[in-house]
Amino acid sequence: MPDTSAEILPVLAELRPSPPRRVVGVVLLAVLGASLVYLALTYPAAAIGWTVFLLGFGAACLWLSVRMWQSTGQGLMLTRAALSDHHGVVLARVDQIRAVRRGVFAFKPAGGFTLLLAEAAPRGWAPGLWWRLGRSVGVGGVTHRHEARYMAEVLNAMIRKE
Repeated sequence: MPDTSAEILPVLAELRPSPPRRVVGVVLLAVLGASLVYLALTYPAAAIGWTVFLLGFGAACLWLSVRMWQSTGQGLMLTRAALSDHHGVVLARVDQIRAVRRGVFAFKPAGGFTLLLAEAAPRGWAPGLWWRLGRSVGVGGVTHRHEARYMAEVLNAMIRKE
């Protein structure tokens, strides 16, 4: 039986993060997190709960900015077998994709699209690039809109053939 791993199949479409969107997203999250931590430490609230909340939320925003910078360092690639990231994590196998949603009212990341899978997959998330929850996979965020549109059209053509 031939090996159909994503590494040896030709790449049909690639989706890379837009450098300006990547920087703006990470900087906004980092500034929000730093501002909240600064606010909590400089002007402590009378109730300790608010200070803890601000510190926790600020730390979460700082952590998220680091995760977003790491996850958007690489992009996504589509082969005939699967949609995966450049680290080898398979987001969805093509034979499991039932629909591509990219309409105006579709629940999707900014400038991206959502895939509806035949079976539920494990949860996963790369901030600013993709998320997977149940039978849905959202692709997009800080990516180029035209690359996401092209990838969605290629995926749509591939699932119509099957």
